[in-house]
Amino acid sequence: MRRRSRAFSTTTDAASRSTPATARVSNIGAACERWRQRVSLTHSRRTAPPMPGSAFPIEAVATGWRLPGIANLHSHAFQRAMAGLAERQTDPADSFWTWRETMYRMAGRFDPDTLHAVAAQLYVEMLEAGYTTVCEFHYLHHAPDGRPYATPTAMSDALVAAAREAGIRLTLLPVLYMAGGFDGRALGPRQQRFGHDVDAYLRLFEALHARQDDLLRVGCALHSLRAVPADAMRAVLDALPPGTRIHVHIAEQRAEVQDCLAVRGARPVEWLLGNAPVDDRWTLVHATHLDDGEVAGIARSGATVAICPTTEANLGDGLFRLRDYLDAGGAWGIGSDSHVSVSPVEELRWLEYGQRLASGRRNVAVGPSCTSVGATLLRGALDSAARATAFDDADGDAIVLDDRSPLLAGATVDDVADRWIFSGNCAALREVRVAGRRVVADGQHPDRDLIAARYASVLRDRLLA
Repeated sequence: MRRRSRAFSTTTDAASRSTPATARVSNIGAACERWRQRVSLTHSRRTAPPMPGSAFPIEAVATGWRLPGIANLHSHAFQRAMAGLAERQTDPADSFWTWRETMYRMAGRFDPDTLHAVAAQLYVEMLEAGYTTVCEFHYLHHAPDGRPYATPTAMSDALVAAAREAGIRLTLLPVLYMAGGFDGRALGPRQQRFGHDVDAYLRLFEALHARQDDLLRVGCALHSLRAVPADAMRAVLDALPPGTRIHVHIAEQRAEVQDCLAVRGARPVEWLLGNAPVDDRWTLVHATHLDDGEVAGIARSGATVAICPTTEANLGDGLFRLRDYLDAGGAWGIGSDSHVSVSPVEELRWLEYGQRLASGRRNVAVGPSCTSVGATLLRGALDSAARATAFDDADGDAIVLDDRSPLLAGATVDDVADRWIFSGNCAALREVRVAGRRVVADGQHPDRDLIAARYASVLRDRLLA
């Protein structure tokens, strides 16, 4: 395949991006304060006006509280099947690197049919929790022995079919995975099914990209700096169409930082910012271990950080420098990653709680004037959605919090965001709409039982047998 620059057609326009992070974040506090001044204490819950566009948009409706849908910026769907199976000590120094052994064993059992069953179950759970879009960071491309399927897109097709069955928006991110470490070592036997050379990867990308529609976007995922050599990264970036969203795992582990320093002479984020055209098309996944210059550099670039608090806690990764990043005006969103939890409430709550544990103080994630942690967190997750997912037209996506839930009894427009996030882990959802279509009613997906039964059968009879 001849290398091409800006060669593919695209349904996304790089010019139609959201307001730069620095301008947006600096305006949150003032907008929130203006909204407070507009809402009289005498307003009833049903007559309170919606928050203005630059504060978090939540409004009272007949059945509860309507909010925009939430984007899940990082997902490995197959890992839902192993949730709870890596919680026994295998080494006194258990870490991400020992967890990965369990992940490899599970990954080796998947084929298109099992992936479809697991992904459909996961996507139903996401919808019932309030996620309306998912970015699927997909690297199970080939058969377990590494041989391509007769249809090279077979595993990707399974994810697309699962998303359509569930009714969720999907940003499919086929992953380029070429090396087993920063030293360029070959992929190990269990990694063979992940791998492509540059030309094969671009053929896969082109085949998937041609299928984009109102519910499907296709972007590019670079697995990590350790798995993608520098020259391959540059070749792929040069061939992508304008506006393509680019996601990459980065600075998740301290060992990764040390290896990058040893081989490339710079920290991972430092190296990336100096060697790639990082801008608001990019999503940096995790970015847990940053120095001051990297925090400021990401914020200046306009890139989004996908923070995955429950997975990062489960793996012992560490804590993202949220307060410093907010102060720098950085854009961020959340992802459920390995799906030890499928709940935006839990991701957002633990994003804040981690900061409290580290700092010894409360109410860390707030704007200059907006004192609501819940509104600040929801606003941040909302503001990153279009730039990370490429769905610039998701106005028909909404969730409705159920006013019958005891957790929201007596809620007002001023406190409902905080009540929802900090009152436990109940979804408390009544309705979810995607592209205007109702996909959850009375808290349940219409096909949840059928999809769950298929998932349970696949888990028992094929993946765990």
